Amino acid sequence: MFSGSFTALITPFHDGKVDEKAFQAFVEWQIQEGTNGLVPVGTTGESPTLSHVEHKRVVELCIEVAKGRVPIVAGAGSNSTAEAIDLTRHAKMAGADAALIVTPYYNKPTQEGLFRHYEAIAAAVDIPIIIYNIPGRSVVDMSVDTMARLAKIDNIVGVKDATADLARPLATRVAIGADFCQLSGEDATIGGFLAQGGHGCISVSSNVAPRLCADLHKAWKSRDLDRFGEIRDRLMPLHAAMFCESSPGPVKYAASLLGKCSDETRLPLAPIAAASRVRVETAMRAVGLLN
Repeated sequence: MFSGSFTALITPFHDGKVDEKAFQAFVEWQIQEGTNGLVPVGTTGESPTLSHVEHKRVVELCIEVAKGRVPIVAGAGSNSTAEAIDLTRHAKMAGADAALIVTPYYNKPTQEGLFRHYEAIAAAVDIPIIIYNIPGRSVVDMSVDTMARLAKIDNIVGVKDATADLARPLATRVAIGADFCQLSGEDATIGGFLAQGGHGCISVSSNVAPRLCADLHKAWKSRDLDRFGEIRDRLMPLHAAMFCESSPGPVKYAASLLGKCSDETRLPLAPIAAASRVRVETAMRAVGLLN
């Protein structure tokens, strides 16, 4: 079972290239800060603009630093099933603990198409697979019924749910069972998500607040609801600021304020606007991340 705070890692760039040194230092910092798991080359890692060579290299760099100390869930999705199989095979070969596979974007597959896509990947690669359901980016929304069909496949073990529908985790739990891992993809709704049967979060905010995010989940697991509520409330301005523009622009700027990397993104993402920079910095000060 994957649970707690997993960081959807940014991919640092320098002069247009992956900054391998900064990335590996960032991974080590995350682990030292108590993050429960790491997710390289997801949406926050700018996977759409990484070449396949870069994508695979970033996964390898993450696993190399982690050395088995925390689970690694490697992004391996694509809107081409064959391409997703290739990336998932690499994730297994590199030593990832699981693969995160997004619902195919742009193609707009039917529910049957979604089922067959994941069925094919699961049959091709013996690695735990987490479905990534994010209708806001991929347009399609996997139904609970389709997910229940897929959950019968042994190595399809969970979902990253970015629907922001707080009825969904409970409906999924009732349909599939408590052992099907449910990780939120929405930082701001994590309290409701956990209360409705979720197990953790694949977080953007934990890129810059890893200890606070990990402590939030620690408090939930120990049923220290006063501490949980305190941290939840404290983090809310940060969650809002991290999505004031398209992610990962704001979180990369936030990481640059901490000296972890540059705020460089790849086109078509542009540097965030001056007003957004003020908003991010203000939120980080309110949370206590900047002196």
